[in-house]
Amino acid sequence: MFIQTEATPNPATLKFLPGRSVLEGEPRDFRDAETARVSPLASALFSVNGVSGVFLGSDFVSVTKEDAIDWSHIKPAILGAVMEHFMSGKPILGDSAAVEPVSAEEFFDEEDAETVEVIKELLATRVRPAVAMDGGDITFRGYREGTVFLHMQGACSGCPSSTATLKSGIENLLRHFVPGVEQVEQI
Repeated sequence: MFIQTEATPNPATLKFLPGRSVLEGEPRDFRDAETARVSPLASALFSVNGVSGVFLGSDFVSVTKEDAIDWSHIKPAILGAVMEHFMSGKPILGDSAAVEPVSAEEFFDEEDAETVEVIKELLATRVRPAVAMDGGDITFRGYREGTVFLHMQGACSGCPSSTATLKSGIENLLRHFVPGVEQVEQI
């Protein structure tokens, strides 16, 4: 099994591509070993000293390291954990995680429902695929008084260029296509 690695815009995160499907459905973001217990793969990655985050996408695994740790010290152990997991045939998520994760409640006024649908469609078709290529995800959380609230995950969470992505990329896109959108904020 050959696992490719790719740098992401976030220097603390690497993207690992096992060359096969990783997770069907919505991506999963694990920020600590406790929440990762529902995933044998994420648990194995958190057992590597220095791992501070694991993001499972459709065909990739993004791993975030602690700032004090150098990639050269933990990358071989991460590659080994990913390879061992896929060779074992274990599921990505255990039975207790078969149900989709409970996402944060979305908030918006009912009269904005049509605007919110357009925003979600643009995020799904133009933003999320591009962000997934960098090892992350961005999800809609709310819309109020011209402001779109988004949640960043995986390589996007804590990325030095995430503010530029939000303001220069996503905000400009939404302002262009959706009348009434004035700004985008991260929550």
